[in-house]
Amino acid sequence: MGRSASKQTLCGAIFDAPAKKAEFDKLDAVISSPDFWNQPENSQKVMQERKRLETAIADEAKVAAMVSDIDTLFELGREGESVEVELGRELKTLSTRLEDLETGMLLSGEHDHRNAIVTIHPGAGGTESQDWAEMLLRMYMRWAERKKFEVVVTDRLEGEGAGIKSVTFELNGENAYGLLTSEVGVHRLVRISPFDAAARRHTSFASVFVLPEIDDEIVIDIKDDDLRVDTFRASGAGGQHVNRTDSAIRITHLPTNIVVQCQNERSQHKNRASAMKQLRAKMYEHELAKKRAEDRILEDSKLGINFGSQIRSYVLAPYRMAKDHRTKLSIGDVDRVLEGDLDQMMHAFLVFRKTGKTFGAGDGKDDAD
Repeated sequence: MGRSASKQTLCGAIFDAPAKKAEFDKLDAVISSPDFWNQPENSQKVMQERKRLETAIADEAKVAAMVSDIDTLFELGREGESVEVELGRELKTLSTRLEDLETGMLLSGEHDHRNAIVTIHPGAGGTESQDWAEMLLRMYMRWAERKKFEVVVTDRLEGEGAGIKSVTFELNGENAYGLLTSEVGVHRLVRISPFDAAARRHTSFASVFVLPEIDDEIVIDIKDDDLRVDTFRASGAGGQHVNRTDSAIRITHLPTNIVVQCQNERSQHKNRASAMKQLRAKMYEHELAKKRAEDRILEDSKLGINFGSQIRSYVLAPYRMAKDHRTKLSIGDVDRVLEGDLDQMMHAFLVFRKTGKTFGAGDGKDDAD
């Protein structure tokens, strides 16, 4: 009983449950005041913070209960009971749960909690790279499904014959931006090409850019005189649902030459609003980049989309492996990764970013080209 109590106390110290409970009670007092809902925007933020604290307190209670159950199994084992199978299962569940919570703790950046705006561009190589860019899009769509995140594709330019020339989409969910910072950079694919009649091995590259969605509280000075707004007819597959009006919007910020566009809505007004949201995010990131030369995340994303600059390799032939070149984490089941199981990769990156810890030198197999 003493061991169980001490472990529960340790969990409480890690999660600082008493402090969170005190903060939660303060927010409850604020919410109960008669004029709380007079300022809807502020009220919404308070409710979001209350939900975050409520989740953190519940997480601490769950972990403490799991530690107590495992401690009980150890006690039964010492008394001669056969508990190996159940103990192994409980330890694995606890390990996964603690890793998830550690990921949440590592997301402490100013904008980590925000929604994300993601853009994918293929590298040189025509159809091969364009197809790889579409595979990456599918991977992130699958990941978003697992996270129950909302995905809104705001701009998509189809490739010639296969794949995509570019795509921009919004991912709306808790910590979307913080998690997706692990994906910024060049992604490399090695495979037997489905487009090569001789079935030769090809290497393709595509880059991923991620920006935080900036809300209205952060003031970004955008003057109308600095904008050039162009309208055009949205592209599509055709048929009865094709958009026959010039509803698509392209906005160019002339001083910085930042260009954004949106064509997923039939309404020009909605497309303009979405494009302006992207522009605000890009301009905010542009200003931050000028002030933080030491921040290498954005710099990495600007490397050439070719050999030697990749952050991650996905090898489908002659062997099968996904390897992150920053964290040195290798996963043999590359199909699982391409199906959107990215949590392990993302967690490893967040640990690496915080501590510099890697997973070893690797086996060098990913150096095939």
